[in-house]
Amino acid sequence: MDLLIKGGYVYDPLNGINGEIMDISVKEGKIVEKVNEHEAHVIDASGMIVMPGGIDIHTHIAGSEVNSGRLLRPEDHIRDVESKTLITRSGVGYSVPSTFTTGYRYARMGYTLLCNPSMPPLEAKHTHEELDDTPIVDKVTFPLLGDWWFVLEYLRDKKIKECAEHVAWMIIATKGYAIKIVNPGGLEAWGFGRNVKSLDDPVPYFNVTPREIIRGLCIVNKMLNLPHTIHVHTNRLGQPGNYATTLETMDCVKDLAINDKPVIHITHCQFSAFKGDSWATMRSGAEEIAKYVNAHSHVTLDMGQVIFTDTTTMTADGPWQYTLYELSGNKWVNHDVEVETSSGIVPFRYRRKSYVHATMWSIGLELALLIKDPWKIYLTTDHPNGGPFTEYPRIVSWLMSRKAREETLKKINKKARAKSLLPSIDREYTFYEIAIATRAGQAKALGLRNKGHLGVGADADIAIYNINPKEVDPSNDYKVIQRAFLRAAYTIKDGEVVVKDGEVVKAIDGKTYWINFEESSINPLLSVSESLKRKFREYWTVELENYFIPERYLKHPVSINIKAGVWPL
Repeated sequence: MDLLIKGGYVYDPLNGINGEIMDISVKEGKIVEKVNEHEAHVIDASGMIVMPGGIDIHTHIAGSEVNSGRLLRPEDHIRDVESKTLITRSGVGYSVPSTFTTGYRYARMGYTLLCNPSMPPLEAKHTHEELDDTPIVDKVTFPLLGDWWFVLEYLRDKKIKECAEHVAWMIIATKGYAIKIVNPGGLEAWGFGRNVKSLDDPVPYFNVTPREIIRGLCIVNKMLNLPHTIHVHTNRLGQPGNYATTLETMDCVKDLAINDKPVIHITHCQFSAFKGDSWATMRSGAEEIAKYVNAHSHVTLDMGQVIFTDTTTMTADGPWQYTLYELSGNKWVNHDVEVETSSGIVPFRYRRKSYVHATMWSIGLELALLIKDPWKIYLTTDHPNGGPFTEYPRIVSWLMSRKAREETLKKINKKARAKSLLPSIDREYTFYEIAIATRAGQAKALGLRNKGHLGVGADADIAIYNINPKEVDPSNDYKVIQRAFLRAAYTIKDGEVVVKDGEVVKAIDGKTYWINFEESSINPLLSVSESLKRKFREYWTVELENYFIPERYLKHPVSINIKAGVWPL
């Protein structure tokens, strides 16, 4: 049935619509100019906010590290139980919820597309199985390629074209969407019991530096014309003084930008914005990073906001997770994925009275408030590393209300409060800016043209919140806003109502988007060189033929065909 959403306050930044009272028409899962009101299902959205469906550019929701986190945290299961209904399945998990629970909880908040940012290529099949098992929302996933042996060899030997061809094959083979780089060079060094200390510290055996990895894969990304930039977890993440490394990382690809377009995304930047030379002297580097981002257009960021709660940290950055294990004394999982990547998992609790934790909480908000252009920084917690995604409405309230920030500031460590920049920041986000940071900006950064907006031809992914922007003062009514964003009045996915009044009323399957290349009409299995086949036989425990994921393996795959500069192979 056609759908007509009548009279809502529409916030659609990609089309420049800022709180206008409008009707939205939907036909066959797409937004159209007009439908017959007498033959359509009508939703009266008067006095409510209408936005595109939410997008999370960086959330760990599927794959081996997430599954290991579930196994490691049985105590996390009983904390938050999802009861079975006539529509939904039961599930468990607070910081690492099960697949079905993940889809339901995101949908309840009005989210409709998620980016799983950390996929070891060898474990891509399991990752896609879990993504397929996550209902309602659409998904993309980013293969980890920064410490992949062949990438390191190609970059060492200055074979950029060959590296681009290999990365293209990897993205097709694993049904990936973007190039993910974690602690470039550090993961390979971890196999030798080491880490890299700077952008110019050579990786053992390969004699290639993090700077060369970042620049090389940035060039590869441009050659392949991928819709998203390289997605970078910086070196020295979580270490005092790392803000300087972050600035250097952003600056090292500045010359590769054309027409002011972004070429690098720094993910969960809060964890990479520390000043000081020890934990005792650790303080915020948000002001310096914000100044750089305000002055340059080639970089985007996401927050990685910390929440004061018990959570589960997980990342491909194996050496950092070992450090966190030593700092916390908590149980720990370390995993090395053959010649591809590493990973680690450590349970963790962020405490208000901890100077370091309170400073980290402040840094995330400082970044979002000091960076002037909301198109450059997006709302995330690096779920579950900074806290579970279900806390996004709380972050919205902090961004929109100085009073909400002050209420939390009163409760944190006194030394951290004294050094925080937040008391000096008057800025409060508007609903329009929230729509950018949680929807439009992320869709633009991902290059998803049919997502993140409500224009004609867009996918009918829509969130309606029971907030009247003419009657609510965000600065004072932040608790009202937080409750509304936690439980959407309606979530509409592909034109179907899936959530009503915060409850799932229909559990449909979402799609998985992946990148294909227009010039590639050949079977990727047949395009592999004899050298690569030989190395697979020598180094991998999985045969090459079992490594490649056919499109038919996925439930609802959607290939995005792009024209790359290096095809055919």
